[in-house]
Amino acid sequence: MTTIALTGATGFIGRVILNHLLNRGFSVRALYRPDSSSAPKITNSVEWVAGSLEDTASLRTLVADVDGVIHCAGAVRGTTLEHFKKINTTGVEQLVQVAVEQEVPHFLLISSLAAREPSLSSYALSKKLGEDVLSEYRGKISWNILRPPAVYGPGDREMQPLLKLLRRGFVPVVGSKDGRFSLLYVDDLATAVISLLGSGRMVDGQCFELHDGHPNGYTWGEIAAIATQLNGKSAHCFSLPRGLVSIISQINIAAANLFGYQPMLTPGKVRELFHPDWVSNNTEITQAIDWQPETSFHDGMKNLFY
Repeated sequence: MTTIALTGATGFIGRVILNHLLNRGFSVRALYRPDSSSAPKITNSVEWVAGSLEDTASLRTLVADVDGVIHCAGAVRGTTLEHFKKINTTGVEQLVQVAVEQEVPHFLLISSLAAREPSLSSYALSKKLGEDVLSEYRGKISWNILRPPAVYGPGDREMQPLLKLLRRGFVPVVGSKDGRFSLLYVDDLATAVISLLGSGRMVDGQCFELHDGHPNGYTWGEIAAIATQLNGKSAHCFSLPRGLVSIISQINIAAANLFGYQPMLTPGKVRELFHPDWVSNNTEITQAIDWQPETSFHDGMKNLFY
């Protein structure tokens, strides 16, 4: 039986990848933080390893005698580059070093489309630096990188407020109405991971973008049309001025510093939100492996709310 080491298995995307691996007959060894609020339910189907990306001993246990590593863990909330780099850059380096030591055949990094624009935010830069770290191991381990766009689906906390607004017929327009962005249903990301790991035609050392089969991405007008079709009544668009969103992000930073939490909406995230082009190109991955996305945004919304 093929054994896969998985990080981030208690998070939104990681849980879905874990379930897909198990359903396809893989054996899974998953890392979790014992002090985490999302500690896993212990079952016989998964070998859970207590530890962290900073704990080399636990990483050696995680990857010992496995057939591949899926590095899904990542920091998406925070205010400083140092905070993001701890997980998104140094974490990659720690894990790939151990994987090379243990002679693991393949390493798959779940990155982000944000890495395409590292100048926009500390998060984006940390993801790009993580990719760069992995690329330095070319020739020492077989690796690939996946860059998904905005991922949504059951259990997602980050996009859930937006999706609930759409369900009620309200479309918050962030940035230009002509800006375009790709989306991806979480199960399609998981099947891409499985297909990539199981592909005999896998191209080593390649970075793949993904999307849901809508090749030129979506505009907010197209999102409103989908919401109108699903709700059976016209969706109402309302613009969020950049100045207002920026002020809210600054207030959020102040509150985070005062109450000690890691915020999602920051000035860097505002720059990401107002960037006009987040369109993915999945031509390379669909040509390299036997994978096609199955869930459009229309169908994904229908799965979630209708």
